[in-house]
Amino acid sequence: MNSDELLMQRCFQLARMGQGHVSPNPMVGCVVLNPAGDIVSEGYHQYIGGYHAERNALTAHGNEGKDFTGCTLYVNLEPCSHYGKTPPCADLVVEKGIKKVVISTTDPNPLVAGGGILKLKEAGIEVVTGVLEKEGRYLNRRFFTFMEKHRPYVILKWAETSDGFMDIDRSANPHGNYWITNDILKTLSHKWRTTEDAIMVGTNTVANDNPSLTARLWSGHNPLRITIDRTGRLPHSLHIFDGSTPTVVFTENSSLQNRENLTFVNVDFQNLLPSVLYYLYQNKIQSIIVEGGKQLINCFLQQNLWDEARRLVGNLNFGKGLPAPVIDANPDKTEFFGDNAIKYYHNPCSRTLTRQ
Repeated sequence: MNSDELLMQRCFQLARMGQGHVSPNPMVGCVVLNPAGDIVSEGYHQYIGGYHAERNALTAHGNEGKDFTGCTLYVNLEPCSHYGKTPPCADLVVEKGIKKVVISTTDPNPLVAGGGILKLKEAGIEVVTGVLEKEGRYLNRRFFTFMEKHRPYVILKWAETSDGFMDIDRSANPHGNYWITNDILKTLSHKWRTTEDAIMVGTNTVANDNPSLTARLWSGHNPLRITIDRTGRLPHSLHIFDGSTPTVVFTENSSLQNRENLTFVNVDFQNLLPSVLYYLYQNKIQSIIVEGGKQLINCFLQQNLWDEARRLVGNLNFGKGLPAPVIDANPDKTEFFGDNAIKYYHNPCSRTLTRQ
């Protein structure tokens, strides 16, 4: 690994510090080297509405009056060239006298899309792109999916027993929770919720399990809760309908009324998943975890509208019950937590959503 790649790895490290706080913006880190090759400043995008990584590196932490003339700036995403919640970073880089900029990935946002690089080059700055580009795209896979496929990044997640069941036989006991995995994986699942924008479950999961779908076992934000109630059969006494966390319910029952933090959205159930994902895209929801049930997860699998899957495998045996979804592929990675495991899958050919 050469020095450019090592410094870009540092940009990735810094960028990850913003995970769960910057959506729908990308995660970005920045490192500045003086002409002697010493790191003189670093920064990252810390929260939505706050300064971008380049501005934090060049103006924060007492750097306001520092001379950056002739320095090299490393950043994992092309500096922005438009006014949003903050001024263009490309203009600031030019103003500070930066001599060279090294970038991992160009920005797919149509408001930028090479405009930042063009500004830098027109100002006489040397620009190098594509350093660890594959890794840079993976870091911001949610952002790239959102911009390029016009939908959120979709993560399918479920737990199953060692004999392949995701739920008990409900014919005898239609209600109640039956935990399959250990407490470590339960806590990790709550941590995941803090890093994604939304979480979705199907009608039967809400009716059977009455989940709260919050991140109560980990510090961080609660995701937007999403479910389906086609006819309005779910009682409003369920946890998902409480007003403490925003909830969206997709339905065909136009008589259902919005309440505080509860929004009913009428959709065409013949085109359900594309309608749901496009609604989320329009509302700047960059990522979503789909936690079940089987019918909903299988719909995402069958329509190829998923990007990542996480199978949590416990050591219990149900003997009979609801079979878990099946992915016809080997996992990209498996992690073990005691006698439980997580199998990770990535979909290299996930579907682009046609604009509606």
